[in-house]
Amino acid sequence: MTELVHLTVADGVATVTLDSPHNKNALSQQLTGELLEHLETAGADDAVRVIVIRSALDVFCSGADLSEATSVGMGVGAQRMVDVQRAIVANPKPVVTRVAGPVRAGGIGIVAASDVSVAGASATFALTEVRLGLAAATISLTVLPRLSSRAAGYTFLTGNTFDGLEAANLGLVTLTVQDDELDTAVETMVASLLKGAPQGLRESKQLLNRELLADIDARGKDLAELSAGLFGSPAAQEAMLAFLNRKKR
Repeated sequence: MTELVHLTVADGVATVTLDSPHNKNALSQQLTGELLEHLETAGADDAVRVIVIRSALDVFCSGADLSEATSVGMGVGAQRMVDVQRAIVANPKPVVTRVAGPVRAGGIGIVAASDVSVAGASATFALTEVRLGLAAATISLTVLPRLSSRAAGYTFLTGNTFDGLEAANLGLVTLTVQDDELDTAVETMVASLLKGAPQGLRESKQLLNRELLADIDARGKDLAELSAGLFGSPAAQEAMLAFLNRKKR
């Protein structure tokens, strides 16, 4: 089986790269399983001080794997999305996400869970769940704390697409730069984090994420069940199959 997520470590930085071109980094069980494994490995490695999540493709993440959702269901997949967000939030190392290209639905949960997210100006975001009879249930755990109530209402209810600059204005990402400056901006951010002592970074992250982590632990299971139920509903199944059929044409 081809690996969909790669891990490399150099100079104190663990780089976790999403690389699933056949479905544009959709959050399949295989991809989320490998992502969880690499996050755990990096978090436990004393040589690692900062973790960077990025994509090898020209898309960051297309959201849930709809082919999987319409065949085997989302009982596992929904809980995995809770687990991925928790793995980022609870990781003892600061997590930086490099965002280039489209980010849809569940992929936004990775961006929101990260301690720092740096986006290119042409990156695009959309919480498209509402258009498929779904709700952004599991990722609401990390997305809602980043947004004002007005921004949340706009993004969750319309499903409209917005760019990197608007994502920064809404509070979803930390920083947006011109596309040709993205790698330099990520490197600069990582260099700043590497100046922190490991204990200082760990304890500071725990302070920042204490309430968020408690909420994930308190409500994650219920939201995963809600999400799985919505994915399995006749309305959502019909909408997802129609979407998949349009893509095949």
